[in-house]
Amino acid sequence: MCYRPFRERRGTCQHRLSKAGNSYLRTALFMPALSAATHDAIVRAFYQSLIQRGKKKMQALCAVMRKMLTGIWACLKLNLPFDSSKLFSEEHKKACA
Repeated sequence: MCYRPFRERRGTCQHRLSKAGNSYLRTALFMPALSAATHDAIVRAFYQSLIQRGKKKMQALCAVMRKMLTGIWACLKLNLPFDSSKLFSEEHKKACA
């Protein structure tokens, strides 16, 4: 949905936000994901772990967007309230404690 490399005519590989997929969802999830990566401790731990593994900041943010999207979908499907702590592993929960 989010981030993929592309090649320019000069042969260099650059990365940018993918325009494939639903632009409404991409727009609707960008700022909440950015805010969660800044203010929610569990999401911040996940975001920082991706950056420490060598991902670019936009790649990590897109991973947060995707996590949020799958969580929202599960909540709608199961008719449950949204809880971001259910989306992340115990490793990330321990890192923020």
